[in-house]
Amino acid sequence: MCMCMPPPLLRQPMLCGHARPFLLPPAGRQVQVQQVERSRNPKELPREDHTSRPINKVRGHREREMGAVPEAVAAVAVLVGLAAAAAAAGRGRGWSEEDSGVPGEVTYDHRALVLDGARRMLFAGEMHYPRSTPEMWPKLIAKAKEGGLDVIQTYVFWNVHEPVHGQYNFEGRYDLVRFIKEVQAQGLYVNLRIGPFIEAEWRYGGFPFWLHDVPDITFRSDNEPFKQHMQRFVTDIVNMMKHEQLYYPQGGPIIISQIENEYQMVEPAFGSSGQRYVSWSAAMAVNLQTGVPWTMCKQNDAPDPVINTCNGLICGETFVGPNSANKPALWTENWTSRYLIYGNDTKLRSPEDIAFAVAYFLARKNGSYVSYYMYHGGTNFGRSASSYVTTNYYDGAPLDEYGLIWQPTWGHLRELHTTVKQSSEPLLFGTYSNFSLGQEQEAHVFETESRCVAFLVNFNPHQTSEVVFRNISLQLAPKSISILSDCKIVVYETAKVNAQHGTRTTEQVQSLNDINTWKAFKESIPQDVTKAMHTGNQLFEHLTTTKDETDYLWYIVGYEYTPSDDNQLVLLNVESRAHILHAFVNNEYVGRVHGSHDGPANIILSANISLKEGPNSISLLSAMVGSPDSGAHMERRVFGIRKVSIQQGWEPEQILNNELWGYEVGLFGERNRIYTQEGSDNVEWTAINNLTYSSLTWYRTAFPTPAGNDAVVLNLTGMGKGEVWINGESIGRYWVSFKAPSGNPSQSLYHIPRQFLNPQDNVLVLFEEMGGDPQQITVNTVSITGVCGNVNELSAPSLQSQDKEPAVDISCQEGKQISAIEFASYGNPIGDCASYGIGSCHAESSEWAVKQDCVGKTRCSVPVTPAKFGGDPCPGIQKSLLLVASCR
Repeated sequence: MCMCMPPPLLRQPMLCGHARPFLLPPAGRQVQVQQVERSRNPKELPREDHTSRPINKVRGHREREMGAVPEAVAAVAVLVGLAAAAAAAGRGRGWSEEDSGVPGEVTYDHRALVLDGARRMLFAGEMHYPRSTPEMWPKLIAKAKEGGLDVIQTYVFWNVHEPVHGQYNFEGRYDLVRFIKEVQAQGLYVNLRIGPFIEAEWRYGGFPFWLHDVPDITFRSDNEPFKQHMQRFVTDIVNMMKHEQLYYPQGGPIIISQIENEYQMVEPAFGSSGQRYVSWSAAMAVNLQTGVPWTMCKQNDAPDPVINTCNGLICGETFVGPNSANKPALWTENWTSRYLIYGNDTKLRSPEDIAFAVAYFLARKNGSYVSYYMYHGGTNFGRSASSYVTTNYYDGAPLDEYGLIWQPTWGHLRELHTTVKQSSEPLLFGTYSNFSLGQEQEAHVFETESRCVAFLVNFNPHQTSEVVFRNISLQLAPKSISILSDCKIVVYETAKVNAQHGTRTTEQVQSLNDINTWKAFKESIPQDVTKAMHTGNQLFEHLTTTKDETDYLWYIVGYEYTPSDDNQLVLLNVESRAHILHAFVNNEYVGRVHGSHDGPANIILSANISLKEGPNSISLLSAMVGSPDSGAHMERRVFGIRKVSIQQGWEPEQILNNELWGYEVGLFGERNRIYTQEGSDNVEWTAINNLTYSSLTWYRTAFPTPAGNDAVVLNLTGMGKGEVWINGESIGRYWVSFKAPSGNPSQSLYHIPRQFLNPQDNVLVLFEEMGGDPQQITVNTVSITGVCGNVNELSAPSLQSQDKEPAVDISCQEGKQISAIEFASYGNPIGDCASYGIGSCHAESSEWAVKQDCVGKTRCSVPVTPAKFGGDPCPGIQKSLLLVASCR
């Protein structure tokens, strides 16, 4: 989108002569003009205008009372006229290096985003400000920049910013402006993905739950109540960014924004309403006049001038391409691994596979923007994760959960970024051609008068292929792409990883096995319907009742029992659409059942129970492990208990759905905040004694802060399921008793940011839902304690160094130094960084030479040449250097 904006907050768009951001394509959806009436709901509060308001103190948070939508949702008739005018202004002109751009301008053409008149090849990485702490942000961003990134992407999380309608929170981890300014301070750009639906494996897809209770609302459709709230929030965020001078035309780092999120996946469920909604969303966003382009991801028919982008694993193969000849190919989510869910084993994506996908997208789709989702995943603190999603998030990303560099992924991609940027000229301005080199091999060539770059692709996953390209014979590794600088010299191979490997280890620093340091508090089981918070002659829907402010909802009912003459068995049957169900009869536990991410929506508990003659109490605890984050009509989704019945022997079942039910929202310990110091003082904690492996039990202890700067985690292997607080801060849910197919917990280590810790002693509180032994908990530190490099003498020298010869480059992290060389062999060592040994060819000076260069240093570079090791130990044999070192 082209906005030549002399002053900040310009309200009227101006057309630029050299770019074509508003073109109307011959095919595809176009923005429609429509006038939307204001809701007539008498309960709705009066609207305010879009002026900035003072910061207020509300409930202890800094909250900006940002403006709301005007009397009617703004009409967007300007768009069609602007598009036609821009098309006429730009018709027949392409972009060239001679074009002079307007400083502070962002536009685009068919090849790339255009900043200040120059096409840019951009690599981006997603990191989410609420999933780390503000103190972590500078290092995370610095490591992303060092990894060759140009742009940081983030969603905007509506439900953390407006947890209560009209009350905004931008404190601490939610300080969006601070996060963006930190990115700017380090010289990177920002892609602000406002959504406001984001999915992101985040609670309720990023929507605040109060939206669910707006009368007559239908999410993500041509629905007046939804559009009013969506426009208000998006406008408020845009106005905040403008006020803080954060858009690129204002001198800020935001060069692009996103509206909606993967809507095409659910659009068919809404019919024509969905089509109208997409047009409205695009028009509403563009009319906010940010001065930067807007995108829609996974929306093939995104209306002009909004750019349709790709999300996925292999966008070079799956992306249909830009829906207009004037839009660039952008990849907004290249998934670096699979997010982890409870009950599954970790699945990492290899750096070779990621690199292949990136290179192929650039080559086949003429791509010029690739973003890694995630580059740093971080931690789902508190109850922020969506259904069944673990507390750690994309731990196998280039920067792991703790912010440590994940090698070799980070290093292999950094080398790719450098390689591509060195060929930016032919990639962005060159003539493109492609042709076959064999049955499963192909070439993609970009060439200008002075520069050339070639991507040679081998799709065969099993065999090395020999090809001839411009009279050069080359060996292409299985499933690989070789990049040739000047179409002559191989400078990068996706299947050859020369980056160092790292070994991440945990070290126990304290065991919490002293029973005398633990205290316990047993959660009571409500039994009296008359004393319940709510009552009704029906089964309440779970989330509607809890407002998603707690995972837990008690269902309580009385049952009058008359024994049969033959003492028949009594069976309790419960059907639920929640994630976990616990059943108690007369205060006695009778059974539990849980679901899974990919299992049936219904969970069923059938348990034989003992009843006493006369009145009995049945208490059912319904639990969610996160709210949904995706799918059409989320506002209609139903959770919680759906049917309860009692059956005596062969008699017909007695359905209790319409009996008088009582409801308790949440747990006593939650409502009284006993995980805080103040709340903890208001309950009577007892010695732990026989309360290990007890369900519905709170535990409390203290531990000292570990010395040093290494990341801190709790090892909860001995626990069941629940939530953990450190000094009143929730570090998230845990569920170690739900084993993956490997037999191991999906996650056993839980991150404690050092910013949550006190200088000395810390209070640890857990709520254990299913039963576990807190005495097995340990406090550990996490660090990279080992590094390894394995480079062949025929490898291309790293573009990161000045070396003209291949070299093994290794470095320690977080201030550690290379303390020892565990293994070194120049020759033909056996194995790799995971398992190694000396081969038939070995230079005896290998270990000594490496020690001289490396021990006592933070980083070192060892050339893979005979001269370094006193000569060639075995002429005629292709040699490598494999070295393994310790970091302390």
